[in-house]
Amino acid sequence: MSGVPWPLAAKVARRIAGTNPLYESYHRAVLAEQAVDVVARAEQLVAEETGLPPGPPASVTVVDRPAWVDQNLRFFEKVIEPAQQSVGAGLVGEGLGSLKPIANRALAAETGALLGFLSRKVLGQYELVLPSDEDTGDMVYLVGPNVLELEREHQFRPAEFRMWIALHECAHRLQFVGVPWLRDYFLDLVTELVASAKPEPGRWGRVIDELRQAAASPEPLIGEQGIFGLLATPTQREVIDRVQALMSVLEGHGHVVMDRLGSRILVSSKRMSDLIKQRRKDPRTAALFRITGLEMKMRQYAEGEKFILRVEERAGWGALDALWVSPESLPTLAEIRDPDSWLQRAA
Repeated sequence: MSGVPWPLAAKVARRIAGTNPLYESYHRAVLAEQAVDVVARAEQLVAEETGLPPGPPASVTVVDRPAWVDQNLRFFEKVIEPAQQSVGAGLVGEGLGSLKPIANRALAAETGALLGFLSRKVLGQYELVLPSDEDTGDMVYLVGPNVLELEREHQFRPAEFRMWIALHECAHRLQFVGVPWLRDYFLDLVTELVASAKPEPGRWGRVIDELRQAAASPEPLIGEQGIFGLLATPTQREVIDRVQALMSVLEGHGHVVMDRLGSRILVSSKRMSDLIKQRRKDPRTAALFRITGLEMKMRQYAEGEKFILRVEERAGWGALDALWVSPESLPTLAEIRDPDSWLQRAA
């Protein structure tokens, strides 16, 4: 059974990712040597700030852009392949089976191009344990070339910039490690989203009708969920809304924790935070973000942060503990945008 040619995705991604000469110098070894201690200290600070238990010490590694691409392709392969097989079956069912190899190559090329672009931007990443990876554990990554590049370009103090990145990734790690049900809930959402990618009779006719309606309205032709949201069924869109609500909470909580700790212990915290927010608004990437649906993630930072700060303003930081009681206690997407309604229901 032919599937997505993931080596093609890796090839495209590596070509776009490029290299950075700083990473090939002695700076690489210094960053790798410091990373473990920086993450350990950051995790301790986040645990004290949030009250979330840290669990076992985090595994930490510094990677280059191709290695970051490979790690994410590995995740994509596990979660996208089942959906791709389902879509392929739909093509066959509609008499378009000859298009399946073309669709597979297109998906590989598009995924590779997206990851190649992101590999030049991302500074750190927390990777939780997938069901088949219980033996390897979770991991905190720093993308070395990008960290070194921004430190040099903006004259950040390396010790401060690395701690600032680690605070954000450790906030995410403690969310998943410290909240017993969160990892399984997240993976269940991913599974549900993939499982809902079933052949839909008349799919392309529906999409064309929706495009016509969108073209006649003042709203953007492609919404914040990108191409995926455009092609998604109503059932998938419901799951996407739940994923977006969860990620808004996690990103907003993580960002507030990072900024709050940073403002107390890092002299240049505000300048670093302002820079990252400005990078997210870069007009050169706006079109790509809208097309791919990454605009949704950019809004998660802003809406999630507003939600966290509003809840704290109305009921105190301790009220946020209600977030971690159960999946049912999480806010909906509507409640993210109306924090007072969540407070009335859950806190």
